[in-house]
Amino acid sequence: MAQARLTAFSHGAGCGCKLSADELSSIIGPLRSHPALDAPDLVVGLATSDDAGVWRLPSGDLLLQSVDFFTPIVDDAYEWGQIAAANALSDIYAMGGRPLTALQLVAWPRDGLSFELLADVVRGGADMMAAAGATIIGGHSIDDAEPKYGFSVSGTVSDPITNAGGRPGDQLVLTKALGTGIVTTALKADSCPPDLARKAIDLMTTLNDRAVQPMIEHQAHAATDITGFGLLGHLREVLQASKVAAVIDPEAVPVLPGVIDLVAAGHYSGGSRRNLESVRPFVSGETPAQNLFKVLADAQTSGGLLIAVAPERTEDLVTDLLAAGCLSAAIVGGLAAGEPGISFVSR
Repeated sequence: MAQARLTAFSHGAGCGCKLSADELSSIIGPLRSHPALDAPDLVVGLATSDDAGVWRLPSGDLLLQSVDFFTPIVDDAYEWGQIAAANALSDIYAMGGRPLTALQLVAWPRDGLSFELLADVVRGGADMMAAAGATIIGGHSIDDAEPKYGFSVSGTVSDPITNAGGRPGDQLVLTKALGTGIVTTALKADSCPPDLARKAIDLMTTLNDRAVQPMIEHQAHAATDITGFGLLGHLREVLQASKVAAVIDPEAVPVLPGVIDLVAAGHYSGGSRRNLESVRPFVSGETPAQNLFKVLADAQTSGGLLIAVAPERTEDLVTDLLAAGCLSAAIVGGLAAGEPGISFVSR
């Protein structure tokens, strides 16, 4: 078969293909009291919209479980596999855990794309899992007109860092720049500068494992990874679970250079637009400049961790995150007492 652009087979890009938070709430909300969603050994379930579920084993050890898969986000098959694996592993790291095993999920158009190309995808995923110290123990594949790839990951954790632990006065630290959804939308349109595309791919293939030990050592109160609902959407989940408010300094949020120009040129995915619509009622007061506001709601793939930590520990956490190799360690705002909601520092 002739080489084809993988992104041409996708209606969206990466985590931007997720159903919106509002759509998921309408589906799952009526099931909150269903007996299948609760059990004596369930430590963390759906109630707090956390990155992974936590189950207490008979030994007393805590098992982490999560799943993530998506359509092609880049045209290089190997890099797509890497990104999909890094993104799936991030849910385990966001809980302060260590990944152990993974099950591979594959949907592939047997008559549209070669199996040699799929082999490159799988090799990319396997290499990333090996880098994380996780073992692929099986999986499942189907024939599908739209390719999809990802993993269900299991791990362990001693003391999970959840969405529900945020406290008034905590500061918020972000470990990767924003803008990957905008970059990949431009890539799909063949309109992204190569150097910016390279920066975004390098960001998405960087594991969040390096943030785990600093989070534990500095007793982070809450954490989440920034993926399909964007910074504002995932922050909303933390605020609702922790029952606090947040003040964000938009000028302090790291953004990939050139991303604002892409937004101005019209590169903004449908998933990010849904994020923006979903979070607007949650925002009060003056908002940032429109293009920056869009970036804050941009659907990320394999984004960084957003960490809530006590103010007296923040500077040391930032130092240790950077020393551990995190791409960023920006203080982007803080938590405050009050009804869950987001406001912005105005300048």
